[in-house]
Amino acid sequence: MTTMERTADFFHRYAHDFDAIYGNKNTPVNRVVNTLFRRSMRLRYLKSIEGCEPVQGRSVLDIGSGPGHYSVELARRGASRVLGIDFADGMLAIAREAATRAGVQDRCTFQRTDFLRDEFNESFDYVIAMGFMDYVAQPEAAIRKMVGLARIRAFFSFPLDGGLLAWQRKLRYRSRCDLYMYTEDQVRKLFAGTPATRVDVTRIDRDLFLTAHLG
Repeated sequence: MTTMERTADFFHRYAHDFDAIYGNKNTPVNRVVNTLFRRSMRLRYLKSIEGCEPVQGRSVLDIGSGPGHYSVELARRGASRVLGIDFADGMLAIAREAATRAGVQDRCTFQRTDFLRDEFNESFDYVIAMGFMDYVAQPEAAIRKMVGLARIRAFFSFPLDGGLLAWQRKLRYRSRCDLYMYTEDQVRKLFAGTPATRVDVTRIDRDLFLTAHLG
């Protein structure tokens, strides 16, 4: 099994549990877990949605779309076209159901796609890659491709290396799939050769949130 196949298999099996993260009940246990481990997921979601404004009539590519939370919300807010891509069938099934429930299935579609291998015949106003770079062995090529597909802005999250939480996450993922972590200096260097006119990097809890501005 290749690295990408191993990752896809893990997220296919993990799909329903991952989707449930966004809808956890407000129990004492969940509050502790959310405070320790999931705050960055919430923050990067909010920053991505905010960064895509104005979204009315815009197009969005959501790379590693998972259960579709970003894609569906942006379509609900008025995006004219949202394409969510993922390599885990379980995630795609949940995302399609969510789009149908929200009544945005005509503007929000999901495809099983290998981003690094497949070609795209269109560009998008906004490109989102949240929780995707964690599993990419060749980040330079992926970043160049993502930035090249964006007309206005591209958004990325990178898991921050160093410290107890990074060590804990590496330990948890050892038997699941390959995991890649970054320092801020490494991330900035990855964007040095891209067409981005400006790159903003913000630390949000255990992640680095990056906005690449185009044009």
